[in-house]
Amino acid sequence: MADRSKLLLAAELLNIKAVKLQPEQPFTWASGWKSPFYCDNRKTLSFPELRTRVKLGLANLILNEFPEADIVAGVATGAIAQGALVAEELAKPFVYVRPKAKDHGMGNQIEGEIEKGAKVVVVEDLISTGGSSLKAVAALREYGVEVVGMVASFTYGFGVAAEAFENAGVKLITLTNYEAVVEAAKLHQDLADDILALVHESEKTGEPIMRTLEYNDPHKGYAGIVDQFMLGDRYLIAPVLEQGKNSRIVHIPEGKWKRRNVYEM
Repeated sequence: MADRSKLLLAAELLNIKAVKLQPEQPFTWASGWKSPFYCDNRKTLSFPELRTRVKLGLANLILNEFPEADIVAGVATGAIAQGALVAEELAKPFVYVRPKAKDHGMGNQIEGEIEKGAKVVVVEDLISTGGSSLKAVAALREYGVEVVGMVASFTYGFGVAAEAFENAGVKLITLTNYEAVVEAAKLHQDLADDILALVHESEKTGEPIMRTLEYNDPHKGYAGIVDQFMLGDRYLIAPVLEQGKNSRIVHIPEGKWKRRNVYEM
């Protein structure tokens, strides 16, 4: 079972359709591998609230796991924007690493100011085999800096990647992974029939699908509760909204209830 934070982000990736499934026309990854599954984390940049949550999540990983880092380095091109956002949040210098040195201009592979001996944390958008990510690490090390670790939004969790990172001596921490996406997709599917039934009911009766507690149980002291809602009259939704928290107080209306936390059973 994926932990809460991984499952929540996985669910949000599904919601914005960042996860694609094409069994008949597999995607080709940078590694050359072909897969029916693709996770495009760059789509999070188009959704301000989610973009901010990813930025804060990566920044917190760095603060907790790599507090010694002096500089943030993004891997081109997918992690340039997210890396820059994270560096801004942490008030640290930012550079990015190209797959190879330019064949024109200054001929740089690492763009930005960086001093030899600096401690660098690398930001990636996703990890498949780890090949392109570790090429960036190699370029940084060749330049003369110390790579203290890497953070990424998503990993497919391949054994070949875990082995590659271990062999390279690079600690990798991610916000979510393939397992969490699959789990979140199953949970979405579990509720699909109930949500569809609510849509049909709403079309017939005019009743809203998402309802306040006050709407379902008026005059019982629920009017001031704005951070919980009902999905029809069967599901009570009480998200944990406070950054860094994994629990909250839940106001439960009268009746018999069974715990079924959509994002962490």
